[in-house]
Amino acid sequence: MGPVAALVECAPGEPGPLVLAARRVGIGAGSAGVVEMVPAACTVLVECVDAESLDRTVDLVRSIEIGRSGSDDVEVVEIPVCFDGADLDEVAARCARSADEVIGTVVAGPLTVAFCGFAPGFAYLDGLPSWLHLPRRDTPRARVPEGSFAVAAGYAAVYPSASPGGWNLLGSTSAEIWSIDRDPPAVLAPGTQVRIIAVDRT
Repeated sequence: MGPVAALVECAPGEPGPLVLAARRVGIGAGSAGVVEMVPAACTVLVECVDAESLDRTVDLVRSIEIGRSGSDDVEVVEIPVCFDGADLDEVAARCARSADEVIGTVVAGPLTVAFCGFAPGFAYLDGLPSWLHLPRRDTPRARVPEGSFAVAAGYAAVYPSASPGGWNLLGSTSAEIWSIDRDPPAVLAPGTQVRIIAVDRT
């Protein structure tokens, strides 16, 4: 990325909350020479206007303790999901659980947006138990409908638009996760907490 960017390594699940915590203490895009901070699976890309700003910002980011940076005030987004996914029963069988247990686990506690990628508005939700960490499907689907709720590679996600995809489909939502007519277009940003609410199909 050149001389004015660096990667800060994090534990899995930390990048999104770290970026959110940094913003809460005044460190983020547009502040003190910071151009951008982009979380990924296990890193945060910090881009600054010059090397001095970069060194200062990286030191500040590394000093942040996520659990002490206003986590009680984290935004919570509720997403209604109808658990009618084509892969729900298969996922339950592979996990040696019932479908109801899978659903109950997903809705039991908040998930956290770890990072965004793959497609505009596609948020990787962290917080699933290890037994629900399944690989992507061997054969991806040519088209996954918009609003599909799925799990793969240790994360959950809502497909913000129709696209090819290999995740395991558990259900669907009518919530609009991404819209170019909204500011900001994405409902979910790194660090946001998400509660999945089970609903019946209407």
